[in-house]
This record gives sequence, structure tokens and C-alpha cells, in this order.
Amino acid sequence: MSCGESKVVCVTGASGFIASWLVKLLLQRGYTVKATVRDPNDQKKTEHLLSFDGAKERLHLFKADLLEEGSFDPVVDGCEGAELIEPALKGTLNVLGSCVKVQSIKRVVITSSMAAVRFNGKPLTADVIINESWFSDPAFCEKEKLWYMLSKTLAEEAAWKFAKEKGIDIITINPGWVIGPPLQPTLNLTVELVLKLVNGTEKFPNDTYRFVDVRDVANAHILAFENPSASGRYCLVGSVKHRSESLFLTDVKMTSLSHQLTRHTPLEVSLKDTVESLKDKNFF
Repeated sequence: MSCGESKVVCVTGASGFIASWLVKLLLQRGYTVKATVRDPNDQKKTEHLLSFDGAKERLHLFKADLLEEGSFDPVVDGCEGAELIEPALKGTLNVLGSCVKVQSIKRVVITSSMAAVRFNGKPLTADVIINESWFSDPAFCEKEKLWYMLSKTLAEEAAWKFAKEKGIDIITINPGWVIGPPLQPTLNLTVELVLKLVNGTEKFPNDTYRFVDVRDVANAHILAFENPSASGRYCLVGSVKHRSESLFLTDVKMTSLSHQLTRHTPLEVSLKDTVESLKDKNFF
């Protein structure tokens, strides 16, 4: 019997980069997936989801608005778990509010980000170790006008506060810069960066990135749900590289509990698969 056979889970934002891989892998493991999209009738956003093995029998698409309170009530009804992919603050609380009403929900796994971990003003010297105990500082993010980091930090803080008040079992997955082959037909921000660097439309910024493969991130979500001993936060980073290094295949040291959940894909493999997928989709 597959791990997910007879189990029902909800995945929000299912047509996106990480969520598409999550839906694919959940179906492979035998789960029934109740997936939310903005418009189930938009074939451009749903065709790739409906093509996955098992989709005909076990994938159910729902229209749900993260910003509309109560719109997730019928989606999470009957589910054992919910996977919140890339939600902002209000969307996080709306989905968690729906999960509170459903007794069958055993665990909620939320996609956060390293953006909610490392932006606190501490110097990143060679002896610094970043781990799950780090939290970005909203005051620092606001002062430095790091609005994306601020959004991710506030959303995760709100999720943990809500979970504590309502007694919900949540886990947050905090990936770095997610790359890998996209399943969806459109470009997302992180894969678009690879495209721009390869085709020369963007110069190398003097910056360091914490890369992780999208397949590792999707697998980590599933294992975080399936593993009873999983708890808290998991930073997912496979490689720490300067942007210029990453294309041509001294790091800040980083430790993570995520190794308990998933083995990481080598950066060279992630980049190769990303570029080949972009070629196949005629983005070059």
C-alpha cells in the first residue's frame, strides 16, 4: 500500500512552481489531492496538473481565494493535512481558520522562506551558523526596505501565534532560492533568474544565494506531513554560492535539521535540469 493511499490532503496555489511538484509527488504516493487554483477553467494553469499520473482518479480542483475568509472551508473538509504554498499573512490566517473547523486535519505544513530566517542584522562571518532558531527581525526588514522578507516574516510569525492559540499542529518549511525544472508552462521568479543569467539579459549581482532544488522542497513538505516526529521549522538549503559561481559550477556555514527529511539534489543537477526544461518549453 502506498503511503498516501486513502488519505486526502489539500494543496493551496496548486498551479505554482513548488505546488505543482508537490501535487505530482502526492499523486505518485497514492494521495487524493484537493488542490486550489484561482480559476479551474483556465487550461493554461491547470492542464499540466491534469496530465499527472493519477490525476483523473484522485485530483480535485477547487476555486478558492486566499484573501476570502471561509472560502477554504469546503476544500479542507475531509482532509487529513493541508499544504499552504507561498501564502501571505492574510491568506495564511484564512486557511488556518478553515483548518480549525475540521477535526480530521492532523497537520498543516506551510511554505515559508529563508527570507523569514536570516534577515536580522547579524553579520554573516565565516564562523556564523544559520539554523532554525534564527528569525528575521521585522524592524530590521522595515528599516532596510526589505519588503518581501518582511512579508514572509510577518506571515510566519502570525502562523505560529495562531497555531499556539488554537492548538493546531503546524510545521514550516523554509527553503532558500528554489530552482529546478518547472512543471507549469509559465515562468516563476526564481527560474526566471536562471533564464536571464544564462541568456545574458541580467548581469551577475555581487550577492550570495542559498539554492535548493524544487523536488527536494516538495518532498520535504510530504515527509513533514508523514513523519510523526517532525516539528517546528526546517531550513532547506542545498548549496550556498555566489551567483557567478552557480553558473560555472568560502560558503557561509549553514546547519539544518532538514537533513532528517530529505537528501539534497546537487546544484549542478538542479541547474542542468532547469536549463534543459527551459529549452524544452522554448523559453530560449
